[in-house]
Amino acid sequence: MNIKNLLLATTAILLAACSTDSESPAPQVPEQIRVTASVGAMTRTATDGVTTTFEPGDRISVYAWTGSADAVPSALVVDNSVNTFDGSAWTADPQMLWADMSSAHYFLGIYPERDVTNFTTDGYTLDVADQEASDLLVAVQTGTDGAGLKAVSNPVPLTFDHVMAKLIVNLNFRDQWGETPEVTAVKAVLAAASATVDYLSKTLTGTDRQDIALPGSTPADGYALGYASVMIPQTGFNTISVSIAGQNYTYTHPTDIPLVRGEYTTVNLIVGRDRIELGSVTVNDWKEGETIDGGEAVD
Repeated sequence: MNIKNLLLATTAILLAACSTDSESPAPQVPEQIRVTASVGAMTRTATDGVTTTFEPGDRISVYAWTGSADAVPSALVVDNSVNTFDGSAWTADPQMLWADMSSAHYFLGIYPERDVTNFTTDGYTLDVADQEASDLLVAVQTGTDGAGLKAVSNPVPLTFDHVMAKLIVNLNFRDQWGETPEVTAVKAVLAAASATVDYLSKTLTGTDRQDIALPGSTPADGYALGYASVMIPQTGFNTISVSIAGQNYTYTHPTDIPLVRGEYTTVNLIVGRDRIELGSVTVNDWKEGETIDGGEAVD
């Protein structure tokens, strides 16, 4: 082959190589992660109603990671992106991005927004004065059979569950009172006031037992007064006290008064001047459940 033909052949080879390079797929660029959120068969409102809704202005914290559904690594793909609801969609700040288009991702949502560094032993303190902030909702999205979600899953669905319990106390008074007396306090006696939270299993471990004063609420039909609060799910709680004119009237249930994750327990009490009689105790759905009758309490 002469020099001219050699140069022509070399040029053809180089042009073919350039053409091949130009046809190579472009590197994948991570896309935005979008979420949808709902409350699973429950209400986020702590003391009134049982509607299932998020309201405009609500903010949730979203975390995402790759690797394993049940082990959150220290390096997160999404680290507390606060998503705000405008009534129809959620806007993320900072924007959430998939690590890549092919890896399985796992998601955690928390309401109200919460900056978490330990996802299995996060500290929690009950604040009865702020029922909405105390009503902790958690969503864990690990895909079908824990296989995770990929970028084709946009938007990512998050279904939140209450991880708290709720206690409702309704009071009626015997005729001997003449009229409804002034009640100065209704307390859950020696109930857990703080806890550690495992978000992945949606469980709380209660600590620091105290007498917890329940805020006033709308009573059930047929009752004079009502009191209610979200509570830490727990065992070992069985006593409610009612304070009237400096005197404590106490009801002690023979077994635990159930405070179960995602459920509300209703205790209906009849208060006489010398004793409290139990009307009923029910556990309802946030999730509906048990009814207990026949107890009484004395001062």
